[in-house]
Amino acid sequence: MQSDVIQWFPGHMAKTRRLITENLKEVDIIVEILDARIPYSSKNPEIAKIIGDKPTLTILNKASLANKEITKKWIEYYKARGKYAISVDCISGEGLGLISGAVKSILADKIERYESKGMNKKLRAMFVGIPNVGKSSLINKICGSKKAKVENRPGVTLNKQWIPTNVGFDLMDMPGVLWPKFEEKAVGENLAITGAIKDAILDTEYIAMVLCARLKNIAPSEFMARYKIKAEELDSCETDYEVFELVGRKRGFLISGGEINTERTAATLLEEFRSAKIGAISLEIPEA
Repeated sequence: MQSDVIQWFPGHMAKTRRLITENLKEVDIIVEILDARIPYSSKNPEIAKIIGDKPTLTILNKASLANKEITKKWIEYYKARGKYAISVDCISGEGLGLISGAVKSILADKIERYESKGMNKKLRAMFVGIPNVGKSSLINKICGSKKAKVENRPGVTLNKQWIPTNVGFDLMDMPGVLWPKFEEKAVGENLAITGAIKDAILDTEYIAMVLCARLKNIAPSEFMARYKIKAEELDSCETDYEVFELVGRKRGFLISGGEINTERTAATLLEEFRSAKIGAISLEIPEA
């Protein structure tokens, strides 16, 4: 099976790059939303080029789906480089109360200048992030009502929106944007595994096979427990595809002739990883 996830650049994403550039001067801070499971892969490298030295807060979202200890390491990774980062989860509410304080801390000098001039100027933030990192859900949480359209598929937010919040600033929501080409194959694969790229355009069996390889190396105990796989069975698999087929057999996803229903196996693996049924698993660890 071959991967066709490396090239991905719909027209509306080119439009988003222009929107960010055109509206940059209207905001005080950039809030970049990343997927806590894949902070490296879900960070659009073009955003940094566009925003330059604009103050930025990084939010590692979907924290309940990621390994908490690894997420802490990512927070420390950013801090060591003089960057602000917090972890947030919209389902549990974890970290939501930190957003306002983080923004005010980053913009402390600007706020002090406003106050010294007797200006009661409301802060403005631009929210950016790739598709399906939970940006709309996060916006709805800090607005206290459903201000942004939410769907569990990438590419839903398509137009610029100014949204008032209850945490001390107004925000401009930008559509989810990927970049023209994934130079690293693993980045494209991780984005596909977590659902940042629409399943409809992917070879989901290939992506599920890659996921099996990731889980075998990163979280073998959780992987084996979920699919009732014995260590000797896993060790006997000579290829990643054999591991993928083993999951199908263990689940009883068989069709006529005893063949494995690979389509159903792939759909199950991806759904169960994305919903943390296999466990709270991070696919990326920060470099030392």
